[in-house]
Amino acid sequence: MSSHALAHPRGALADVVLPGARAYVDVLLIGGGALLVALLAQVRIPLGFTPVPITGQTFGVVLVAGSLGARRGPAALLLYLLLGGVGLPFYAGGEGGFTHVFGATGGYLLGFVPAAALIGWLCERGLDRSPWKAFLVFQAGSLLVFALGMLGLVLTLGVTLREAATLGWFPFIPGDLIKTALAAGLFPATWALVGRFSRDRR
Repeated sequence: MSSHALAHPRGALADVVLPGARAYVDVLLIGGGALLVALLAQVRIPLGFTPVPITGQTFGVVLVAGSLGARRGPAALLLYLLLGGVGLPFYAGGEGGFTHVFGATGGYLLGFVPAAALIGWLCERGLDRSPWKAFLVFQAGSLLVFALGMLGLVLTLGVTLREAATLGWFPFIPGDLIKTALAAGLFPATWALVGRFSRDRR
């Protein structure tokens, strides 16, 4: 294998770190991804003027999708939705139940799955190896979550799109940029460590 192939492998982090993983490993990764998002969802800061709180969920979506790729990433988020939906305290603030999926914040929850698919697909094509490309990838996934979240606000609250943006997007832009920047620094650094470890083993 050439040094270029080691430095720029195809696939998500999990594909390179665990090549040829068996099905049970995939199950463990998917379950672990769902639990990670559930854990980060407990970071919750409510805002008095909107039903949408600040949470760590979107950061979890980025981490899981970028690490697991376009198949396991969405599967982990779908599992997260199902486990929270049946009543486990996996949603923001330790809440659960399908009423949240179909409530005011349901658009955000449902948006996690396609966002994970988008992020995972782009990361599998190597766009998480440099900070700026990773930032754009993660922002694209985040914007998809916000777009579907605002659509959910329009449908459930009967507000206009502009009002939905005021309630469910504008207040979260600074925090979202910070979370995206953190992830955009973390992934290239992790890839560098993986590449160095691979070279040392040769």
